[in-house]
Amino acid sequence: MPRTVITFGTFDVFHVGHLRVLERAAELGDRLVVGVSADALNERKKGRAPIFSQRERLAIVGALKVVDAVFVEESLEQKRDYVLEHGADVLVMGDDWAGKFDELGDVCEVVYLARTPAISTTAIIEHIADL
Repeated sequence: MPRTVITFGTFDVFHVGHLRVLERAAELGDRLVVGVSADALNERKKGRAPIFSQRERLAIVGALKVVDAVFVEESLEQKRDYVLEHGADVLVMGDDWAGKFDELGDVCEVVYLARTPAISTTAIIEHIADL
């Protein structure tokens, strides 16, 4: 039986860390579904608008060969609904969220993956601003 993996992120200023986590998530199943944070969610979560629009970020993530489907994540509190809606067998999150979604273990396997060291969108944006 095919396994569906679901993961979430803003994926702003797409970088190799994003690619690596998506590749590793895809290896955990047969189908990878990615929730891309809505512009409004990103502003609430990070206190700033994303550099690339929601539409652009959906296009970038959706174009990756490891990604089978993308959708807009409107709310952090709807993770359970998204898992059920997409029939996910595995929820993958970065290890900076470790333990925060363990309660979803009753509907899917929950896996926290280590992030790529020394790479972050915030650091890239700050570096560009300093140039």
